[in-house]
Amino acid sequence: FPDGSRQCAIFLRGTAPTAPTALLLHGYRDRAESMLHIAWIYNHEMGFNVLIPHLRAHGESDGDCIGMGWNDRLDAMRWMDVASHMFGGDSCRMVVHGISMGAATAMCLSGEDCGPALKCVVEDCGFTSVWDEFAGELHNQFHLPEFPLMHATSALCRLRYGWSFGEASALRQLEKSTVPMLFIHGSADTFVPTAMLPRLYAAKVRGYKEQYVAPGSEHARSFTDHPQEYTARVRAFVNRVI
Repeated sequence: FPDGSRQCAIFLRGTAPTAPTALLLHGYRDRAESMLHIAWIYNHEMGFNVLIPHLRAHGESDGDCIGMGWNDRLDAMRWMDVASHMFGGDSCRMVVHGISMGAATAMCLSGEDCGPALKCVVEDCGFTSVWDEFAGELHNQFHLPEFPLMHATSALCRLRYGWSFGEASALRQLEKSTVPMLFIHGSADTFVPTAMLPRLYAAKVRGYKEQYVAPGSEHARSFTDHPQEYTARVRAFVNRVI
């Protein structure tokens, strides 16, 4: 990558050199292989090319800090360029599909100028902002208030890495997003609370959108619990807009 780091990915070729391409983004402390079940949908069921990065500081990729989807959006844009060069050049048509932190990355990405290749986004159980997610876990796991720990650590993050927890907001990025988007969330998710979904869905005011709430599913379990419905929803949405 331009910063000199070594970033790695898995790729699968589709049924044709110019087939549509899926860029898949994994969750916090996961790695590219954790998205192979989603790769099956796109590559086996739909004939797409697939590119699955190990996000920075995960798996085989270099990095000393996990970006929680914010700086990752910039890496994902670079991976989009890689995918375009590998699969079809200027004619590349692309869906970005992320789970958990990868979904936050995809939503943050959607608010940037990604060019004509990006045709749609599928976000599965992404969070509204890094601040909201960290504050929620601080309360749920340690029964601590936001002040002063959140404010102090956010300030340190800005000093060391150039961004703050409040800045890293999928909600604000969605307000700028125009690409079609499918929102997925499990109805029993407490890690990234299901209550975040209506806020995310409402924040996307421009462009086509759909949502699917997987009954009874906990965090990142929507496909595992409902593989046929999940696959059908994703395939119908993507085929509609690509």
